[in-house]
Amino acid sequence: MNKQAIRVEPLSTYAEARKVPVSMAVRCGDLVFVSNIPPYDPATKRQAEIVLEQMKLCLTTAGSSLDKVIKCTVYCTDAVHVQAINSVYARYFPSSPPARSFICVSAWHGPFDVEIDCVATI
Repeated sequence: MNKQAIRVEPLSTYAEARKVPVSMAVRCGDLVFVSNIPPYDPATKRQAEIVLEQMKLCLTTAGSSLDKVIKCTVYCTDAVHVQAINSVYARYFPSSPPARSFICVSAWHGPFDVEIDCVATI
């Protein structure tokens, strides 16, 4: 199978400007892999919503959608955010949510608390 890196603007340009060697999304066969994406506007305090909107953009650009997501992994700096993230997450996946892992991690290099990645079908 051939893999295809998908440019997702403005996210790809943002990562390149910061010298981050990452593809926002990669399509391989009938699957789309979306990189864990930080919220590019963390000051709004709507981090989970921003991340999920960016994930939605990546999926759409790659020819998929949120309703085709089969697995997500949520990375968060503190378990205190679980309920807030769950309430936003439930709006994006209102029925038959994908499989999900929630992993607490150390702080990142940026001023944000959450990243989410996913795998979806085409």
